[in-house]
Amino acid sequence: MTARRRRLSWLLVLLFLVMPLAELFVIIQVGQLIGVWWTILLLVADSIIGAWIVRREGARAWTALQNALAAGKMPSTEIADGALILLGGAMMLTPGFVTDILGVVLMLPLTRPFFRRILATIVQKRLVTATMPSTFGPTARPRNDDIVTGEVIDKDNLA
Repeated sequence: MTARRRRLSWLLVLLFLVMPLAELFVIIQVGQLIGVWWTILLLVADSIIGAWIVRREGARAWTALQNALAAGKMPSTEIADGALILLGGAMMLTPGFVTDILGVVLMLPLTRPFFRRILATIVQKRLVTATMPSTFGPTARPRNDDIVTGEVIDKDNLA
């Protein structure tokens, strides 16, 4: 198993096993501290606040994307912002305080540039890995020392 698959396996274990357990633990602790009904009310309220943030920041990101495209600019920042807002919104839909906090942190304009840099680094590594030529096999490209630089001369125009 490659190192990349091993990391992906650990990430999936973290997402599907550890996160729900952490969410349950936090919900139970908050429920014991403030009561069951207040906890449910708080979960509903933070979902409503999250939906409001998604709507507001999503509209801003959409406007920024349209402005960048209209100006003929490459909208990489705007696309990254949209992806982070989408991911944050999905986390806000997941019941629980831990994912709600992570979702809000991903969506806030103050913290988004930090996560945008992380996202850009991940995408850049993936693109470099995907575009690296293979040194063996049918997709191998010639090395620089196999290329001869020259000039084409049309023999009909030599006179």
